[in-house]
Amino acid sequence: MKRTVFCTLLLAFSLTYGSAKPDKGYHVTLDNLLDEMLSVEQQARIPYPSYKSGQVSSYDRRSVSPENDGWFANNDGFGIERTDTIDGRIEKVMFDEAGPGVITRIWITTLDKRGTWRFYFDGDDTPGLVIPAYDLMKLEIPEIKNGLVMAHTSYTPEGKGGNTSFLPIPYGKSCKVTFEDEPGINPTPKYYHINFRKYPENVSVETFSYNTLEKARKKLAATNSSLLNPATIYGKRFKTISGMKTITPNDSLVLKLPKGNRAIYEIRFNVSVKNPDDYAAIMRQLIFQAEFDKKQTVWVPLSDYSGGGMGAPVVESWYLSSDGNGKITSRWLMPYSKSGELAIRNLSSSDVTVEMTVKVAKLKWDGRSLYFHASWRQQDSIYIHNNYDEDAKCIDWNFATIHGKGIYKGDLLSLFNHAPRWYGEGDEKIWVDGDTFPSHFGTGTEDYYNSSWAPVYPFHTPFGGAPRADKETSHGYNAFYRTRHLDAIPFENTFKFDIEMLGWDPGYVDYSTTTYWYGDYDAKAIGTSGIPNALKPLLPSDL
Repeated sequence: MKRTVFCTLLLAFSLTYGSAKPDKGYHVTLDNLLDEMLSVEQQARIPYPSYKSGQVSSYDRRSVSPENDGWFANNDGFGIERTDTIDGRIEKVMFDEAGPGVITRIWITTLDKRGTWRFYFDGDDTPGLVIPAYDLMKLEIPEIKNGLVMAHTSYTPEGKGGNTSFLPIPYGKSCKVTFEDEPGINPTPKYYHINFRKYPENVSVETFSYNTLEKARKKLAATNSSLLNPATIYGKRFKTISGMKTITPNDSLVLKLPKGNRAIYEIRFNVSVKNPDDYAAIMRQLIFQAEFDKKQTVWVPLSDYSGGGMGAPVVESWYLSSDGNGKITSRWLMPYSKSGELAIRNLSSSDVTVEMTVKVAKLKWDGRSLYFHASWRQQDSIYIHNNYDEDAKCIDWNFATIHGKGIYKGDLLSLFNHAPRWYGEGDEKIWVDGDTFPSHFGTGTEDYYNSSWAPVYPFHTPFGGAPRADKETSHGYNAFYRTRHLDAIPFENTFKFDIEMLGWDPGYVDYSTTTYWYGDYDAKAIGTSGIPNALKPLLPSDL
């Protein structure tokens, strides 16, 4: 993605919007949802108005409980809520939610795109939005293509593949989404995720319509452009702090930040490695640390913090970018109340020259403010099973567990696949606070990361991608990342993210996960790595 050299008006709005107190009569609209999408301040705060995040998907409905058979059932292309007969049509109900809310993400894929999507708002019998295929690219809104709506790498207009939409679809009272197969056609699997926000009953939401869409076209185009071209941070309000050092083994480059209510808006890293053959290993052994108000909230290998994982390959997204040669830009907002400190620690056996340049600005700290966290964990030799009905041999692997209050913003999965073929049949299962069943239950690893039909080739989007896929078989190194905007997941007490370890063949994988999230001062990730923990071996011995 092309990088702009100036701040757009939308970015200028985002730099001020977060410091203003929302009006008590706050009204959710398509317009202000687009503002929120680009506001790094709003993305880093306890949401107002509050909401619960959920996901409805086509997961296999035999999965009922971890205690029952079928928990790992994998016929994920046929799950629906129910069927309705409307004007003689048999419509499969994919989504049906009462109360005010917003659809924040739609992910779909199939083998046969024929059919019709219909969106019914606020109890109306007439659909307020119709898409004439199982294909979000048929949304005739050119202003949102390749950013808010994007095709998967496997996409073909009339055949296999799919796409993802991040176009906000708000509704005031209710929303039902259905799909009708073309009459006379044998149905094929229809895989889908629909992520949504559920607001309290007293929250006012302007329901989506073609009229509101038409009014928002200019802002849709500007939002799309900004997501594809993140603006460079500059201006008088930003103070630049920088440091450069040749770091010897076990030494660090440390930057002290200005005191007071402030926030980091951008960090640029520049790493110089003498021998290019050492680049991958050294980037994994440079540890990025951050401490805010005397609490460490970040401990991640720089390769993984970049969103690329092992090898620190090219990454192009809204929050993170990397040129694959040691230059990395982070646009995560990192607020603090009193003090902050950043460090790069060298755990390699070589001298490494590192430069950090940080843009900091004043930002009021209040009751909705949260700290930025990036947490990392690694586990080798995790067994993946290929018989999804043998529950006794299948496992849910804990991707992340967080205790405290916060909001989940995304993650990286960097791995080495020892099995000969695809490792990622497993669904994500996300439990939030008092969930008795996961409020997010997925359909496969690549689906969670906004792609489809494994194996997946490298691709980049504003909201995530697959920066590394070494072999067409998926054996070897792979990496997926996803960042969350309107589909972020708030939690009051606990957040637990498990993923099924299922593949096409039995075998083993080595997983390293990085999670990006915001939390209050007492929030903490469980079972993650950090100093003084020793780093495990970084390269599989069979390479």
